[in-house]
Amino acid sequence: MAKYYDASHTFGEYLLLPNFSSSEHVPDAVCLNTPLVKYARGETPALELKAPLASAVMQAVSDHALAIALARCGGISFIFVSQPIDEQAAMVSEVKRFKAGFVVSDSNITPDTTLGDVLTLAEKTGHTTMPVTDDGTPYGKLLGILTSRDYRVSRVELTTPVRDLMTPFEMLVTGQEGVSLTEANDLIWQHKLNCLPVIDQNGRLRSLVFRKDYEQSKANPRELTDGNKRLMVGAGINTRDYRERVPALVEAGVDIMVVDSSVGFTQWQRDALEFVKTEYNGDVKIGGGNIVDREGFRFLADCGADFVKVGIGGGSICITREQKGIGRGQATALIEVAAARDEYYEETGVYIPICSDGGIAQDYHIILALAMGADFVMMGRYFARFDESPSRRTVVNGAYVKEYWAEGTNRARNWQRYDIGGESRLVFEEGVEGYVPYAGALKDNVELTLSKIVATMCSCGALSIDELHRNARLTLVSPATIRESSAHSIILGEKDTAHTL
Repeated sequence: MAKYYDASHTFGEYLLLPNFSSSEHVPDAVCLNTPLVKYARGETPALELKAPLASAVMQAVSDHALAIALARCGGISFIFVSQPIDEQAAMVSEVKRFKAGFVVSDSNITPDTTLGDVLTLAEKTGHTTMPVTDDGTPYGKLLGILTSRDYRVSRVELTTPVRDLMTPFEMLVTGQEGVSLTEANDLIWQHKLNCLPVIDQNGRLRSLVFRKDYEQSKANPRELTDGNKRLMVGAGINTRDYRERVPALVEAGVDIMVVDSSVGFTQWQRDALEFVKTEYNGDVKIGGGNIVDREGFRFLADCGADFVKVGIGGGSICITREQKGIGRGQATALIEVAAARDEYYEETGVYIPICSDGGIAQDYHIILALAMGADFVMMGRYFARFDESPSRRTVVNGAYVKEYWAEGTNRARNWQRYDIGGESRLVFEEGVEGYVPYAGALKDNVELTLSKIVATMCSCGALSIDELHRNARLTLVSPATIRESSAHSIILGEKDTAHTL
């Protein structure tokens, strides 16, 4: 006879009870840092988020543009895997090149390079500041700098050599190898520079420091960066071509990966995780999923997953439960897996973060997920609404919307995520296509969401996500309570009806 479990519940069936809030429980005192990868008791996680948000491994959500925008707000994107390996790796590289502290130049020229070649290189890389070195490499002897301010295309012949246009070395302000980032930025401000070349004692170029990176970092205090001040980015992999895909992503500089699978309690998932852990001696971080119970968590923990993704069938465009009868209410799944995570921590001294993936329809569901034990949440619909998502903006019924489709649709052509179907189509789909209301810029929306999370944490007497895990009090609510929770018994004004998501 099949084993029976009690009824499962969704986020919308719960509310938080407020705890005592002291004068210390104010928004500025709340820390949203949260572990991204596993760590041993008494140690610090190798990777942490500064905001508990991740964007889903989806074509309609996570490309390089959204990854840049989300990292600037403290979260992380996982670049979608349903694309050729070289294209996914290029997206990762785009994020890693976007900003840094000390940048190794990838747009280098020689004095003999022509203006025509400079313009071609600028179009390819998007860079208009180019070091001039004796051999045209990023570590050659620095002879000068060429920027777009040094020429006017309409008045200079394309055959003009760079030596006639560049600012020569003797007129440059440079930093010496070993200079700190703070000292480099002080030189930039002192001399009103846009770029500071850093050279070694032999005059060879080592790196560049840009004013814009400093200004952008100040404007984004939660910015999620690696040890070299580059934005952090994740990527999805599948259980088919990981032996070729993983090395390309690692070479591109990916910070973390996740196995993108509708069901993670499988031999294929174990093989992929073990490959990464063995091939890279545990240095490359990778999460696993998705699972919905204690058994699934223990399986992925034993396979070496650095974090575990929880949720099957709860996404707004996912119909796995409808098609296959597989899944579980997101709240119940998360509560059970969080308990298993805590048991594992007590047994082994290793804490494995869990990511709640799916089932979030309102901002307050995020705080419920965190209160139930999630270390961070992964969302698709939420991020698909923004300017930075890769899907097309259009008008439906007089309102701006953005296209949104599941990885389980034929449109996504993501055969390798689902171990069914042939070379041209899925036998049946586990997702749908639709639209989400257009919501504008990512930063504006994320800042609003984080302010709600912080305010709720203060009401729950928690100044950190770990403290929320330990102290949160949750209550199941009745259908009548759910109805009571929204505006009711009045006629809503136009302002309140126009912005319903």
